[in-house]
Amino acid sequence: MFSLDIVDTDKFCEMPVTSRCCYFEFSMRADDDGFISNPKRLMRMLNYSDYDLRLLITKGFVIPFESGIVVITHWKTQNNIRIDRYKPTMYKKEKSLLENDGNEYKLLNDKINLEDL
Repeated sequence: MFSLDIVDTDKFCEMPVTSRCCYFEFSMRADDDGFISNPKRLMRMLNYSDYDLRLLITKGFVIPFESGIVVITHWKTQNNIRIDRYKPTMYKKEKSLLENDGNEYKLLNDKINLEDL
C-alpha cells in the first residue's frame, strides 16, 4: 500500500516520472522490512537510470548501503504486515545500521557516499 502522506508531497511529485516509478517498483519488490537487495539489476531490467536512484537517495526516499542494498525510508508508514505473515529481513547487518522512529528509517551514521553507488 502507498501512503498519500508520502507520494502526494511536493518533494515526491517534483521528481521525474521515472524516479517516481522506480520508487513504486522498489516498493513492490522489497522484503517485509523494506529492503531491496538488487536495485541496480532492477533498474537495468526496468530501464531506469542511475540518476533516478541518486535522486531517490538525495530526496530521502531510499537509504543506500555499501553492500549495494537499499531500504525504503518510509516503509513502516506505508506497510502494515500482520505478525503471522511477517518474515524478517535477511539483511541484519544493514538493518543494524538503522534506527526506526516508528514511521521512518534513519541511518545511525548520517553519511551517505553517493560515489560508492
